[in-house]
Amino acid sequence: MQVSVESLGSLERKMTFRVPSERLETQVGGRLREIARTTRLKGFRPGKVPAKVVEQRFGEQVRAEVLDGLLREGFDQAIRENALRLAGAPQITPDGEAGEGELAFTATFEVVPDFGDIELEKLEVVRHTAEVAEDDIDRMIENLRLQRRSWSAVTRGAQKGDAVDVETWSQIGDDRLPPEGAERGVTVLGSGAMYPEIEDALVGLAKGEEKTVEVTFPDDWRVPQLAGKQASVHVKVEQVSEQQLPEVDGAFIRSFGVKSGEMAQFRAEIRSNLERELKGALMNRLRREVGEQLVAAFAHVELPPKLVEAEAKSLLRQTVEQARRNGQNPNVAEYAHAGFVEPARKRVLVGLLVGEVARRHDLKLDPKRVNETMRLIASTYEEPQQVIEMYRNDPQLMSGLQNRVMEEQVIDWIAERAQHTEQALSFQDAIGPQG
Repeated sequence: MQVSVESLGSLERKMTFRVPSERLETQVGGRLREIARTTRLKGFRPGKVPAKVVEQRFGEQVRAEVLDGLLREGFDQAIRENALRLAGAPQITPDGEAGEGELAFTATFEVVPDFGDIELEKLEVVRHTAEVAEDDIDRMIENLRLQRRSWSAVTRGAQKGDAVDVETWSQIGDDRLPPEGAERGVTVLGSGAMYPEIEDALVGLAKGEEKTVEVTFPDDWRVPQLAGKQASVHVKVEQVSEQQLPEVDGAFIRSFGVKSGEMAQFRAEIRSNLERELKGALMNRLRREVGEQLVAAFAHVELPPKLVEAEAKSLLRQTVEQARRNGQNPNVAEYAHAGFVEPARKRVLVGLLVGEVARRHDLKLDPKRVNETMRLIASTYEEPQQVIEMYRNDPQLMSGLQNRVMEEQVIDWIAERAQHTEQALSFQDAIGPQG
């Protein structure tokens, strides 16, 4: 196979393959003869399927597989011989300038930029620490009680924590919203589900009572007809219900899978779950800390434009998909693609630098850490062993897990060698959103 490489720019390369047709056909013929000896087709005895039938049935597939193998082999060899480091997958297309008796293909791809010296000791990283306290376990038990609460109607006025069945309608000048009738819903006072002034107006109202409150809505209010406008909002309470929290007894504990029903074991399992959540949150904080330092130190480096563009499109798709999962029906055109370019650039830069650090220092994936992470993931499901088997039997899932673990290993390795200080956080602050 003849291979040539040329530069199309500082980070883009073009590679041309020329494969003798005879070599391709020789390998295809060998594969087809092997299939003819082993395949079973209805109407033919084993090993007696005519070559023409084998060619018609399997020829196209075999030819594509053999050609793909030849191209991969030639491409990988050329990458090694030219000491190239790919940034993203290559695009391989047929080349129309093939000579007689040969097949020609062109691969275009981008390469990793030259980062020069990566002086990790000059980075300044804050490593956050936190522990799960008994109060955090108490708070989680209260949250679990809230998940299992029931409601009973009361005749008194509504107060914080009550569920209120409410009818609402608004008057904006001469316009009424909705034009007829009222909107009905249920809200828990104190949850923040309704606009604060409207929720405050419900406090003290009993079943059948109503009130009108003047409200000026913010410009970005979720209801377009009300955004930035002053309205008279009429509320009428249909029912007030108070919550009934279950006792934390043996039955309650067993309902969460703790067969013994014992409080000590229940708290131990909650602690284990919270510690797993905390570990992930602290790693995310460290990843962000290291990433910000790397971005600041190497912001001047030119990045592969196609790789950045692909990452920006991926971020856009994720944002749209998240909006759909949240019950919205987003118009993709409303999202500004340009708004994702800078975040994409940072992600690409950090990803390439993490890979470069791993390469230069010959960092290897730790199988024990992969297994530990896989077990931690599986432990959040009802049938952990099934999840483990799913990962082991799905190369794509396992590859994603290995990439995640390798990135975490390198992030840890970088943080250990950087100038770092520790900052203690409470559990709640550690798992909360980062500013």
